[in-house]
Amino acid sequence: MQTAHWKHLVLILFAFMLTACSTTVQRINPDQEVALSDRWNNIDSKLVADAMINDMLSFPWYQNYDFTHKRKPTIIIQEIRNKSDEHIPVDTFINDIKRSLLRAGNVNFVVSGSERSDIRKEREDQALNAAPGTAAKFGLEQGANFALSGTISSIVDSNGDERVKFYQVDLKLINMTTNEEVWNGQKQIKKLSKKGFF
Repeated sequence: MQTAHWKHLVLILFAFMLTACSTTVQRINPDQEVALSDRWNNIDSKLVADAMINDMLSFPWYQNYDFTHKRKPTIIIQEIRNKSDEHIPVDTFINDIKRSLLRAGNVNFVVSGSERSDIRKEREDQALNAAPGTAAKFGLEQGANFALSGTISSIVDSNGDERVKFYQVDLKLINMTTNEEVWNGQKQIKKLSKKGFF
């Protein structure tokens, strides 16, 4: 009788442990911040991108270009380097900037690096294989007027119980013809995390 009692108790304990260790998943709004740590997240990326775009378009270069050329400037992304102490998906940050500017209709973007090489290979393939009159033509690529580059840096300060994570994003826009730096933007984010006590 006592053995049956122990078996029953072990089964209840085992069932409780399985329930306690189970994982639940919930869909939430992508714009809602879920700060599980002080690390860079999608909200940081969006906040920085929005601040940089507003600042970039408020500088004189934009109005001067529009007034002189009567068309939108074309930008190429050169490199935004991650110099922080953690892995930051820089492509996500770059896409946040590009998407906002394209949606607003303020500027045009041209692709760079491997994307450009892939497109040129596709154009060569079309020249050989596409039906007459449907192949993309050579020598008509849009040149960039400005080049965007920058860095993402971070500093960590901690006393054991509290930790401050500081991010600084620096971006600059260079006139491709004159090499003039026409805009220099900076956005900082500071996060404080504290150890919880039971």
